[in-house]
Amino acid sequence: MSRHIAGRGRAGRSAPAPAGPPVDAVECDLSRKLTLGQFLKLSSLLDSGADAKDAVAAGEVSVNGEVDLRRGRGMVDGDVVATGGRAARVVARSGAEGNR
Repeated sequence: MSRHIAGRGRAGRSAPAPAGPPVDAVECDLSRKLTLGQFLKLSSLLDSGADAKDAVAAGEVSVNGEVDLRRGRGMVDGDVVATGGRAARVVARSGAEGNR
C-alpha cells in the first residue's frame, strides 16, 4: 500500500525549477492598463507593434508559461512574458498598483 496522499504529491520531493530563458525585470506604470502588445515593445522583446501583432497571432508569445493569443491582454505585476528565447517580468513602479 502506498503512503502517497492524493493531491498532495510525494513527501520530501520537490520538482526542479523549470528551465527557461533568463528573466529581465521591466518596471511599468500599472496605474493604466498595460497590454501584452505594449509590454512586448516596452520590454524590447520585440521591436514594433507589427512584430508584436504577428508573434502573438502565431502563438510565439507565452504569458506565465502559457501561450496567449490576446494582444490586448492586460498585464499585472509579476506576469512573465517570453518569446524568441527571451523573457521579461512585469514589475510595478513604486506607487503604481495593478489589479486582476
